[in-house]
This record gives sequence, C-alpha cells and structure tokens, in this order.
Amino acid sequence: MIELNDTHDPNRRSWVESANGDTDFPVQNLPFGRFVRDGGAPRCGVAIGDLIVDLSAAAEAQLLKGSAADALAAVRGGDLLPLMQLGNGAASALRAALFPLLAEGGDAALKAAADRVLVPRSAVQMILPTEVRQFTDMCVSTYHIGRFYGDDERGEPICPPVFRTIPVGYDGRASSVMVSGTPLRRPNGTWQSELRKGDLQYGPEPWLDYEMELGIWVGGPGNAHGSTLSLSQSADAIFGFSLLNDWSARGIQVWENMLGPFLAKSIGTTVSPWIVTSEALAPFRIAAFARPDGDPPVPPHLFDAKDQEQGGFDISLSASLRTPSSPHATEICRSNFRHMYWTASQMIAHHSGNGCPLRAGDLLGSGTCSGPAVGEAACFFERNLSGPVELPGGETRDWLADGDRVTLHGRATREGFAAIGFGEACGEILPAQKSPTR
Repeated sequence: MIELNDTHDPNRRSWVESANGDTDFPVQNLPFGRFVRDGGAPRCGVAIGDLIVDLSAAAEAQLLKGSAADALAAVRGGDLLPLMQLGNGAASALRAALFPLLAEGGDAALKAAADRVLVPRSAVQMILPTEVRQFTDMCVSTYHIGRFYGDDERGEPICPPVFRTIPVGYDGRASSVMVSGTPLRRPNGTWQSELRKGDLQYGPEPWLDYEMELGIWVGGPGNAHGSTLSLSQSADAIFGFSLLNDWSARGIQVWENMLGPFLAKSIGTTVSPWIVTSEALAPFRIAAFARPDGDPPVPPHLFDAKDQEQGGFDISLSASLRTPSSPHATEICRSNFRHMYWTASQMIAHHSGNGCPLRAGDLLGSGTCSGPAVGEAACFFERNLSGPVELPGGETRDWLADGDRVTLHGRATREGFAAIGFGEACGEILPAQKSPTR
C-alpha cells in the first residue's frame, strides 16, 4: 500500500496560481488525463489548477531524467495505457519528478518552458484517459440494496445473503463508457406500463436514472488467466479513481432482469476525464467499513489486516441536477465512499478469484455510493421511496427528463492535508430516437 511522501506536503504551493486555494487540482493531486487540441492527435497530460502539463511537450523539452523520463516516454504516443501497464511505481516516479517542477521554490525548468509545456484546460477537449478494455460494475453498498428490503431487527439494512459474503457485480459494456460532457440519448426498450406490472410496451424508457459511483482503473501487469490476485496485489493493481455515473433504464431493467442487467445498463456510463492516482489519495485512506455485529466474517481470500485498517477512502461525492427551465444546478445527493461495505482492493481480488484475468485499462464501477440518510440515496430509484426531489421554482423530479443535466463531483479532505478533487462527470439527456417500425 502506498505510503505518504513529500508530494503530500500540505504546505507546498504551486507557482501556477490557479492551483492554490479552492481547486480540485492543487500540486498535491496531479491526476492523469488525455486531451486533444485544435483537432490534433491525442496527448496525455497532468492537471494543475486550470492548466494542463502536456506530457509529450515535457518529453520534448527533456525536463525529466531517469525513471521519470522512462515513465514519460511511455505516454508520448498519446495514450495512458502504457504508463498504466508499468504500474504504480512508474506513475509515482513521474509524480515525484513533476511535483518540484510545479511547486514554489522548486526546480524552475518547467516554469521556464511554460509557454511550450502548459496548456489551458479551457483550450482543449478532454477524451477518455484510455480506451476501456473491460468494464465491470459492482454493487457493494448495503444502504443502496437495503432501501428496497427495509431494516432487520438490528436496525441494519436487509440484503440478500450473498451480499455480505462477497462483493457482487456484473459484466458491463466497455463500448458505451464515455467521457464527461458526452450526452446520453434516452434509450428505447421493452418495459411494463407501471414499472413492475401492467401492459408490455416498447418505446422510450420512461424511468431513466443516474447512479453516483467511483470508477476504479486497473494498472500494472494484472493476473494471468487461471491465476488470482491477493489483497496486497489487488491494492497495487489500482492505478487510480475517477467519478462514474452508471446511467440506468429502470423500466427495461425490471423487465429483463432474469439473468441480471443487460440493455438497461449498457446505454452509457459517464466517467470524469482525470484519473486521481492511488498515491494522491493516500492521505485519505481510512479503515474498511465496520461490519455490524451478527454479519458474516470477511472470507479468508478477502481478508488482509492492512486492508481492514486502511482499505477505505474518505471521499465526499455529490450529484447535482440542472433542468431545462433552470439556469442553475441543484444538489440532489451528497454521500461518501466510506459507506461502501467492501473495499476497492476486495473488489479487485474477488474479481480475479475465479482466475479471470484483469488487465491494465480495465475499469470497475464501485456501485451506487449510497449512505444511510435520505439525502445520501445516490439514485432516483432509492430516493423515490421517500418521495420525489423538490427543485427550486416548484419543479420536482422522480426520474430524469429530456434536457436534464446530471453532474457528479468528488472531493477528498482531511485535516492537516491539502484537499483534492476529481473534476466532474456530467451528461445531458437527449430525446429518444424514433422507435423502429420494422
């Protein structure tokens, strides 16, 4: 597990003024992403304030030496995958070399080459950090599941028995993962007229929903087919995290669900463009979710003392909604990743537990990050159990309407450390295409 180092020093400021103060991207963050400018080829970059360090330009300027230069060379082709394949050591070396170049009082070489190496974020188009190889969506919040079953005699959420014994999930579609800002077209599909009863119909999904999640990006060598990853290896296999909105067609989902989600979930998954590395998040590690008395013990293949002590993350997540009739967004949910019953490392380890190979560039969704309070219900499906969301101007929402725009934000804070953020993952709902007649 990654330890704290000089790059986490909360007292360091950047000579990039926009990287100081209330920003998602201070010098202590340095997330990786990919962008295009003026219709050119994709390039890899690191966010610092409202600027981007163009890593290809940094390589051309020969700003780095040694292992950091080797890591930099891996991304010159405009894809983060080669760096992700090298693992966290290479990303850490690159981060350690960039930190003094961007910090006040550090090496002035990058500042001297700023006109060649730094690009305004407002001047580029962000794209996916890499082409997603495989996508798996997990479901590991007892609060998310328990809202549909109620509480037991202990006052704990009732969940199917499997839920507290292993992290559950399903195979999604990598082809429909899209970068923040990409609109989502309302899907057509088969659904019942009253969600769980009524006449069967085919047409535009009437109960379109969002799900607020974190994306977990896999890095390193992964595991060969037939082999598994231990808990410690799984921690090392996490390259970083992004925001993730797993759009959901609830009418289609309820009708088709005999074998699990299919067309209801492959409609689109929105991710934020920046991958916040495991190293950047090291100060915000916390203990794993405390299992209530009476819950099954953690199974041996998913137990590691260090993961129990430091496997969780204190990351605040929020979702906001802007409707076509409102110029401003309204927060509709605020929760925290600390509520997840299983750790990210346990999700990775369990995914490999049957010998399924995981590879760099794979993406896991954490599952809906819901907490115990009504305002922590991280999708409309849950929130509707307490009534629709009331919006300014008298509007209400129980499902997403055409023209609605959902934006996710995430931020990690801890006293004594610089707060870091994830940027945003946003998408607007477009009307459905006309249903085919033949």
